[in-house]
Amino acid sequence: MTRLILLILAALTGGVSFPEAGDWRQWRGPSGNGTAASEASPPLRWSESENVKWKAYVPGRGASSPVVVGDLVIVTTATEDGQFVLAYARSDGSIRWKERCHEGGLPDRLHRKNTAATPTPASDGSTVYVAFHNSGRVFVTAISIGGERIWQIDAGPYECDYGYGYAPSPVLFQGNRLLVSAEFTEGGFLAAFDTRKGAEVWRTPRRIKTSYSSPVVATVAGREQILLTGGSMVCSYDPADGSLLWEVEGSSNATCGTPVWSEDMIFASGGFPQQETVAVKVSETPRVAWKNNDKSYEQSLLYHDGHLYAFNDGGIAVCWEAVSGEEKWKVRLGGPVSASPILAGGRIYAMNERGITHVFEPNPSKFVKLSENQLGDEGFSTPSFVGEDVFLRTATHSGERQEWLYCLSDG
Repeated sequence: MTRLILLILAALTGGVSFPEAGDWRQWRGPSGNGTAASEASPPLRWSESENVKWKAYVPGRGASSPVVVGDLVIVTTATEDGQFVLAYARSDGSIRWKERCHEGGLPDRLHRKNTAATPTPASDGSTVYVAFHNSGRVFVTAISIGGERIWQIDAGPYECDYGYGYAPSPVLFQGNRLLVSAEFTEGGFLAAFDTRKGAEVWRTPRRIKTSYSSPVVATVAGREQILLTGGSMVCSYDPADGSLLWEVEGSSNATCGTPVWSEDMIFASGGFPQQETVAVKVSETPRVAWKNNDKSYEQSLLYHDGHLYAFNDGGIAVCWEAVSGEEKWKVRLGGPVSASPILAGGRIYAMNERGITHVFEPNPSKFVKLSENQLGDEGFSTPSFVGEDVFLRTATHSGERQEWLYCLSDG
């Protein structure tokens, strides 16, 4: 009965009771580059007793970021019973619905930092798309905003060359296309699927030693293109058919972060086995503009106003001048780090694996720290920022490990 009521409400309201500008529908936010919408005004400080709007229990374990779609906050998780999608009410954190995508079939081996629910969902406002590694395959499931399964497809095989698991998030583009990536030596691929029924549109081989980065669609040098790193290459693909537009040597064999970009440059970093951050100048013949040996392996970089910011594996915050690569400052804040930095409300929010979020200015002249906030004692999931709210996933280890989803706000 509850689901029937939700479906009726979704039909009457289009499934969205908040404006589209107030959503965080995919990995790394509205534009896929780690920058919140201009109207975002998150709190500067929080703790268990300060600026907590609500706190909700998350069963199992996952590293996916929360996505915000209308009045829902959606995460994925994995338990001994399978792989699930959970939808919480944005207003108070109550459970709206829970959908099991898979029962059994969980990966036999995972890196200690990875989970069986690491990819972040993507949504077009009426449907939520999730990718899970299960039974040696990558499956994509489409679920209505009311919690009903629409379709599920087998996107292709996946067996990590290192036995570390799966990580790339699905990405929506061009209105009704969904990108899915799975990179490994025997049968890696980048593929696009029609969102209406899950039919395959195109498929491009990515048979390289396993890499973990999510693709992103960006307009660089006046052209829309799919950007993806891994195999010691920065690659660009045509969104129309998946054909390779160009590739430039750089970064590392295995990467986890998603590239960022300016008007005519692309920035990427990796850390296994090489350590390299690279800037590619996109012109008629794309080329490496600069590179260094800084290692941002698990995290994505952040570009803002002519400068590049990182919060790397070792917990060091760095700022470079984007065009030249000149280091402006470097400060040790403390790690280790898995989550990616986010720009919101004119500030950079960067969380480490101990659940500490450092807040500092996007200031190339000098490092200016604004606050340091602790929630829980474990933080792997990148937070999401919508309006006055921050949606943060963390865990505690007092006794049995426990995951939590917070809504933080001083509004």
